[in-house]
Amino acid sequence: MTRQKALFLLRQALNNSTAEFRDGQWEAIEAITEIQSRLLVVQRTGWGKSFVYFLATRLLRDEGKGLTLLISPLLALIRNQIAAAERIGIRAKTINSSNLEEWEKVENDLIARKVDILLISPERLANEKFRENILIPVAKNIGLFVVDEAHCISDWGHDFRPDYRRIVRILQALPKNIPVLATTATANNRVVDDIAFQLGKNLKIFRGSLTRNSLQLQNIYLPSSPDRLAWLAEHLPNIPGSGIIYTLTIRDGEIVTNWLKSQGINVVAYHSKKDTEEREELEQQLLNNEIKALIATVALGMGFDKPDLGFVIHYQRPGSVVHYYQQVGRAGRGVENAYGILLSGEEDEEITNYFIETAFPPEAHNQAVLDTLNQAEDGLSVPMLEEKLNLTNGQINKVLKLLSIETPSPVKKIKSKYYATPINYQINTEKIARLTEIRYQEQARMWDYMQSQECLMQFLRKELDDPNPGPCGKCAICLGKPLLPESVSSKFVAEAVQFLQTREEIIEPRKKWPKNALSTYNFKGNISENLQAEIGRSLSLWNDAGWGKIVKEGKYKDCRFEDRLIQATYDMIQRWQPQPFPTWVTCIPSLNRQKLVPNFTQRLAQKLGLPFVPCIIKIRQTLLQKEMSNSYKQAHNLDGAFKVDNWEEIRGNVFLVDDIVDSRWTFTVVAALLRNAGSGQVFPLALAINRFK
Repeated sequence: MTRQKALFLLRQALNNSTAEFRDGQWEAIEAITEIQSRLLVVQRTGWGKSFVYFLATRLLRDEGKGLTLLISPLLALIRNQIAAAERIGIRAKTINSSNLEEWEKVENDLIARKVDILLISPERLANEKFRENILIPVAKNIGLFVVDEAHCISDWGHDFRPDYRRIVRILQALPKNIPVLATTATANNRVVDDIAFQLGKNLKIFRGSLTRNSLQLQNIYLPSSPDRLAWLAEHLPNIPGSGIIYTLTIRDGEIVTNWLKSQGINVVAYHSKKDTEEREELEQQLLNNEIKALIATVALGMGFDKPDLGFVIHYQRPGSVVHYYQQVGRAGRGVENAYGILLSGEEDEEITNYFIETAFPPEAHNQAVLDTLNQAEDGLSVPMLEEKLNLTNGQINKVLKLLSIETPSPVKKIKSKYYATPINYQINTEKIARLTEIRYQEQARMWDYMQSQECLMQFLRKELDDPNPGPCGKCAICLGKPLLPESVSSKFVAEAVQFLQTREEIIEPRKKWPKNALSTYNFKGNISENLQAEIGRSLSLWNDAGWGKIVKEGKYKDCRFEDRLIQATYDMIQRWQPQPFPTWVTCIPSLNRQKLVPNFTQRLAQKLGLPFVPCIIKIRQTLLQKEMSNSYKQAHNLDGAFKVDNWEEIRGNVFLVDDIVDSRWTFTVVAALLRNAGSGQVFPLALAINRFK
């Protein structure tokens, strides 16, 4: 009878009177509702893992059991899940950072037992107020505990999220007879073993095949970005349907988006810098097939479900096979044929290495934070730690988060401040070294996949320890021929080169001084408009295929910037046309390469027909800005380092030139000094900007 009821609910949810359970779905529901098992379900994306916990919730609630608490990693996933739950009469609520105005009502509904399933992100578990006001009262009324995307609980996996470790503590406090469901589509044996260790040895594992029969895979190695841009422009319009194009960085996503738009292809960029409302709107545009593709970073990942997605293309090679499988698996869930095309270029390894090297805090970072907290008379906030440590805001937060989930923890947080606890903490350096080694091995396996001569789907399934992997018969290797052309026409390549050489990066002005960083200059608080730099321009992205490589060679190899960079910068200024147009040119001086930037600036000024006035004087040596890790250190490093020599025509607007821009603090400080000395508007101008800034 219970199976028949569950099947009726499934058909109601899908609005399909002939729908049937997929292999393993009912067995998983039965294990939860009838046996109160602790269960790990490893099934491919689109198999229907969410229906397991929705249907189990409905069955348990109908029996008078408590609510379901679901830990889900992405707000995008939570939005989709709530809509699906409501279709089968489940009262689903969420508490997250984007619905603050609803929190009080949700709390009242929880108290009144008007909620069947509460969905929260793992980060919510770190919030003391949430734990006290909601989690502890709710804990007495939990009928099912669900951990979605459970691979995030394992630091051996590709997508470890520290706050997932808090889940283990909650599980330990729950009665043993409460059923637990953990789900994932991307866990190899190493990760499964770690999940089982953390969730308890009585964990049952339901594992299905990861093959997606509709997905056709192909790899194309095109080292240069102009070739890959050209390939997309030439072949994307001929691929049926709509889809996703993944890039490794936000800047690359914007480049691909703007290039394809310039070719008349309807695409939009999707990344973490866009707010929640805009991302929801972009997701809906793709769901409605109103656009050809979303150009996305990993911000569009777990939880996005579009059954008729026609293709997933990677502009660059991801860092691991698991990452790749998770992303490419978005395609072909509800269609007979869909493409998974992996492009790869020469910058892939550099970008992936950056992510690997910044994934775990070095031992020195942990020790520096702990030493500083131990030496403090009172607690320290993150901004206060930035003043004392040459670490980025992200590095400090990462250290604090990882330390806070240790048991016992060497730090505690009270309001906005962190305090050291009397714990003799020893970092597990051996484990971190092993994890880092695994990341590099995963990167190497992605290169092996790129060159693979065996079935591509079989390769992916083997890497994920999928049982009994066999050839798919549909990929480019199985068919012995390309699915899509690998050639690129010279016309599109030439246009892509021209695009890269005529696009520029925006240099946004900073608007607030770091507290206590610039006492010599007495710069504090908000940067007043009459001291701010204007919006500036950078000719290129450092080391890119437009002008970035030539800039790099000029700085480190030739010690002189080529004449064609003068022409390119002049052309950029003609496109830009800042108004009122500057009447003179100056530059940022350096004590290391004293002639490099002044020589370039003087030649540029001559080309512009404007006077070059080297009126900015460096009066003390500073550390390299690129070695300064956070805003406080970057700004403080410049405090008292420059002065401006007056000259009779300083009142005019000015181009302020430097070679490379990283933090923008040098431009910000010198622009303020120029304005204080009586100059007009200051327009920053750089040859290259750091890809990761």
